[in-house]
Amino acid sequence: MCVWQRWPHAIALLLATLAFMLAQGLRWPVLVLSALFVLASGVIGVFHAGVEYGWWDSPLGCTAVEIGGSGDFLRDIAAAPLVRCDVAAWDLFGISLAGYNAIFSFLIAGVSLWWMRTRGLSR
Repeated sequence: MCVWQRWPHAIALLLATLAFMLAQGLRWPVLVLSALFVLASGVIGVFHAGVEYGWWDSPLGCTAVEIGGSGDFLRDIAAAPLVRCDVAAWDLFGISLAGYNAIFSFLIAGVSLWWMRTRGLSR
């Protein structure tokens, strides 16, 4: 789920970059779409944080293996640490990274959409 939160940010960055290369009339819809992708990352962050805090269960298996690159695949699997999506790897003030992603994604998307609305979508 950590990786899922990154994909909408990457798409939003690509869309925002593309928007500045487009004609003025096409720029605003692409920027709005970019902000909506940031918002989607926040929604995924809320879901992931909820799994970490035990508010709900994940429909997915919550362990993954980080495999090294020593060349011996079986030894790498045996020595790899488990990464769990239902346990916060790190937190600050009781908020996990998924929680911070949700907070900042909602703030960025909200400020972006508010700014675009006050500037007028027709510009």
